[in-house]
Amino acid sequence: MKSLNLGILVISAAMLIGCASSETDLIAKGDWNAIGYRDGVKGSLPRTYSRLKELGEANIGAYEQGYSRGVAEYCNPNFAYQMGLTGHYYEGACEGREDAQKFRMEWQRGWNERN
Repeated sequence: MKSLNLGILVISAAMLIGCASSETDLIAKGDWNAIGYRDGVKGSLPRTYSRLKELGEANIGAYEQGYSRGVAEYCNPNFAYQMGLTGHYYEGACEGREDAQKFRMEWQRGWNERN
């Protein structure tokens, strides 16, 4: 039960971060680190260079730093089961990371149990 509550807390925190500032506001401020962090903590795959350039004068280095920090939080296998259980779709953002297989297995276990 304790891990369930912790998982819900992490998912809720990620959702709140996503709501803190709109992407348009972050682009206007030039906060590419925050945009990358939001993408990573949501488990999205990183945006391509061309997709970032469509948004404006992107700071690719800041985006990548933020993304790395966010995806490191997202890819915690201790919360993967809860993500799957709540129906959060996994896009593969954790592939290539040390705990990728454990994350995927825990997420799949939760995903399978939700039905």
